[in-house]
Formats: sequence, structure tokens, C-alpha cells
Amino acid sequence: MDTGIKGRYFYQFLALRYLMLIAVALIFAFPLVFMIVSSLKPDMQLLRDSSSLKAFVPYGDLSLDNYIGMFNRVPFERFLFNSVFITATTTAFSILFSSLAGFSFAFLKWRGKGIVLSIIIATLIIPAETTAVPLLFVVNSLPWIGKEGLEWGWLNSIHVQIIPFIADSFSIFLFVQFFRDLPRELVEAARMDGATWLQVYARVIMPITGPVVATVAILKFLGMWNQYLWPLMVAQSEEMRPLMLGVAYFFQLDVAWGEVMAYLSTITIPVLIFYLALQRAFIESIASSGIKG
Repeated sequence: MDTGIKGRYFYQFLALRYLMLIAVALIFAFPLVFMIVSSLKPDMQLLRDSSSLKAFVPYGDLSLDNYIGMFNRVPFERFLFNSVFITATTTAFSILFSSLAGFSFAFLKWRGKGIVLSIIIATLIIPAETTAVPLLFVVNSLPWIGKEGLEWGWLNSIHVQIIPFIADSFSIFLFVQFFRDLPRELVEAARMDGATWLQVYARVIMPITGPVVATVAILKFLGMWNQYLWPLMVAQSEEMRPLMLGVAYFFQLDVAWGEVMAYLSTITIPVLIFYLALQRAFIESIASSGIKG
């Protein structure tokens, strides 16, 4: 009898838990549902439904006209290519350089590495907006090879949106914390077998860093994909602009809210796909790496 009562309470608790999780999931999903449903409605219906629960219901005159109008208003293909190239390149280089730095801090012995790591971590408290203008002056004074030979200033280029962000303090910190939790015997055994430090990094350490790599990749991907301030400052021509700057195009003349929702829905899809592809490793890293302190 006692076992039956305990079992009943267990299933009731489990059902309550799932109901609470579903409720929380719905709260977070409401903005996405509203955005996607609104992208299928004409502007008049969208504005009329926005003050009630009808905003979350796909009904009425549904069509893909907003998506067609979106492509006509902005050079979406060019913006998409720029965003994908900038985000993918920056993420790949960030994983490479941040993991190399983390490996150095975790396994190599060199004078002053504790101070250097402390300085790197301390930069986490500095808002990116405070360094944007000084960084703008720096990149505008750097030389590069352009179409007409040697030129000065990196403004209005793709690489100015990549190079300043290929390494960041938080990614380095994540790799350092993860590497410090790995068994030292792995490195010592490889070194005794004659492996160089670069071979230890490439063949011993990196193959088992899937969770932290996924975490850094997701965080870097989101940060670069959603960048707005820096591209606004440095991307002067339309050919160099990423997707986020395209949002402003819909507010220049008459505001087409349906097209705005269609545009936002379209640029959100890659983020969802990227996260879903790496979510298992991301959750594993959150649970097992040094993020928890």
C-alpha cells in the first residue's frame, strides 16, 4: 500500500514538473510564435491582432507576400553571404586561437602567465561599447593591400568585421577551465612518448574537447551573428553589410511590419539550426566543465 501511494505521488510530482517545464517553454516560445505567425499576415490584420491572443493564431489571409516583399526591399542574398562568411570565419578562428591560448595557460610553464590570464579575465568587465571608438581609430590607421595597392585604413571591408573578434577573453577562460579539469597523465604520457607540445594539442587534447568547443562555437556564433553596432560603424557600403543592418531598411520610408517580421524570422532560422545541432554538447559542457566555477 505504501509503495502504491509513493508511486502515485511520484507520478503526480512528475506530471506537475512537466507542466511547469511546458509553461516555461511556452513563455519563451511566445515571441518566436508571434514573429513567425505575424510574418504570414498582412499589415492591417497584424496590427489589429497584436492586442489580443489572435496574434499567436495563424488564421485569416495568410500568404508569403511579406517574404517576397522582403527580398525586394533589401539585397538579402548579399547580406546573408556577408553574415555567414563573417560569422563562420570568426567562429573558426576564435576556436583555434582561444584553444591555443587556453592550452598554453593550462599546460605550459612560462613566467607571468598567471598575471596575463588575470588581465585577460579582467577585461570581461569592460563593456564592448566603451572600446568601439578607440578600436575604430586603430583599424582606420592600419595598412592593407587594396585594389589600388597599399592603402591605409580597414574601414568598409569584410576583414575589419572579423579580425578584431577572432579571440576574446571569455572563450579563452572557458578553454582554460576545461583544460584544467583534464587528467594531467594524458599530457605527461604523450610527452614521454616524444610528442611535441603542438602534437599534444592537436592529437591528444583537441579530440576530447567537443563540449567546450561547442559552447564557444555557439556563444561566438550568436555574438557575431547579432552584431549591429560595430558593422554600423565600419561597413559604409551596402556590399559589406551583414544581415542585422538590413533591419533599418524597413524603417526608412513606410514601415511594413509584416516584412519586418518576415525578415526577422528568416535571420533567426540559422541561429536555431546551429544551436539545435550543437545543443547536446553545449549542455554537457555547461554541466561538466569549469563554467560552474
